[in-house]
Amino acid sequence: MTPAKIYCDFFGHNYEMTKKVTNHVKEYTCKCCKKQLTTDSNGKLIELTPKYQEINSTLERIYSSKLMRSKQKSLSSSIY
Repeated sequence: MTPAKIYCDFFGHNYEMTKKVTNHVKEYTCKCCKKQLTTDSNGKLIELTPKYQEINSTLERIYSSKLMRSKQKSLSSSIY
C-alpha cells in the first residue's frame, strides 16, 4: 500500500476538477493518490472507468459541436 493511498484512506481524498465535459458532467482527480471520478447521470460521483471515459469523450464532442452551431447561428442572425 502506498503512502498516498494510506493518507487518502485516513483523511479522505482531495479532489480537484480536471476536466469540464459539459455544464453538468465533470471529471475529478485526487491530488494525492490520482484516483479519478466523474459525475453520472444523477449527478453523483462515480469511478472513472474506461466505459465512462468513452461516454464522456462522446458527450464532450457532441456538446462542443452543439456550442459551435449555436455560435454560428447567433452570428449569422446578428448580421441580418
